[in-house]
Amino acid sequence: MFSRVWRFYRDGFAQMRLGRTLWKIVALKLAIIFVVIKLLLLPSPPDEANQQQQLQNVLLKQQ
Repeated sequence: MFSRVWRFYRDGFAQMRLGRTLWKIVALKLAIIFVVIKLLLLPSPPDEANQQQQLQNVLLKQQ
């Protein structure tokens, strides 16, 4: 049964041209969306100078 389903999808995807193009467009849009979300919403890692400053602030507050 699995082999029949596999052949059905394999033959269908092999013969479609418009569908392949549309799937490529969908994949490209998803990649762009993920990149934009990563750049805009996720914080960038702090640089080392900023980390040193934060460490000094924490040490000063503990004293």
